[in-house]
Amino acid sequence: YKLDIIIDRGANARSIQIQLPHFTLIGATTRAGLLTSPLRSRFGVVNRLDFYAPEQLYRIIMRSAKILEVEIEEQAGMEIAKRSRGTPRVSNRLLRRIRDFAQIEGDGVITAEIAHQSLLRLDVDEMGLDEMDKRILKVMIEKFNGGPVGINTLAVAIGEQGETLEEIYEPYLIQEGLMKRTPRGRVATELAYRHFGKIKPNVTQQNLF
Repeated sequence: YKLDIIIDRGANARSIQIQLPHFTLIGATTRAGLLTSPLRSRFGVVNRLDFYAPEQLYRIIMRSAKILEVEIEEQAGMEIAKRSRGTPRVSNRLLRRIRDFAQIEGDGVITAEIAHQSLLRLDVDEMGLDEMDKRILKVMIEKFNGGPVGINTLAVAIGEQGETLEEIYEPYLIQEGLMKRTPRGRVATELAYRHFGKIKPNVTQQNLF
């Protein structure tokens, strides 16, 4: 493998070649659409990672509990897994916080009841939605009649950056069927209305002719 580096420019430009040992380049991105086609085509194998299933997250949680030397009931492990947004990083973060609750308010064992009460106090509901997720959906429903609403308008209403909504919160909400993208903007689905105990209004398209 070789790397050619151009030093200086114009008439003084010269090339230096550096020999490299064989290596494997692995790239990861959540925004593959921003990569140019020539760059993407350089990668011989392209794979897509999906969210983890609760059963997979359960195994990760139980393993992490052993590493942390925390005793945890199987039902508690599954409860945490179901609310982890399909992401191991979230599972481990919740496990550490629930461990703190178990040590302060219990005997150090994470029971199903301790896990349930801790998740309520952490404002993580049964679908894994946190305070910001619920705020996004409620603003769409209550201020914009469920949408469609542009991402920048939604970001201003919430007080957050549009890029943050797109990259951190929106993918999970769409994956869970609580939000959908349309050419006119984001729309809260019927499932989102039901999640908050609301009824989605019937929108009658007016005859324009």
